Order: sequence, then structure tokens, then C-alpha cells
Amino acid sequence: MNAQKTLDAKGLACPMPIVKTKKAMKEIESGEILEIQATDKGAKSDLTAWAKSGGHELLKSEEEDGVFSFWIKKA
Repeated sequence: MNAQKTLDAKGLACPMPIVKTKKAMKEIESGEILEIQATDKGAKSDLTAWAKSGGHELLKSEEEDGVFSFWIKKA
């Protein structure tokens, strides 16, 4: 999936992946896609809930070798 920006949040514990995601979202335009890579297991539920509460669309999430990847489309 093509993302306009990729955020590396690997090794960060909650709430830092969310904090960094909020900051990165301000740097892209509406309709663009942000890819987030995180290793914190809580990021899956946190980012899903955060995207929904902000009106953004979680397009896809996957886990590979302990790294969670998320693609969020900015509202």
C-alpha cells in the first residue's frame, strides 16, 4: 500500500506511538495515507480507537515478526 509518509514508532511504549502519530498526521494532507510501524502490542487497540475517534480511516493493519504496521487515511 502506498503511503505518503512512514512513521517508525518501533521500540516506543504507550502512549508514544499515539503521540508521534498525531504529530505525523499534521504533516500530511487530507486523503493521504500514513504508515505507522510499532512494536508495542497496545498500539493495535490504541491506534484503531484513535483513528476512529479522529474520523480517520484505518485501511489495513498487519503483524510480521513482532512489528505491527498500520495504514491510516487522514480525514
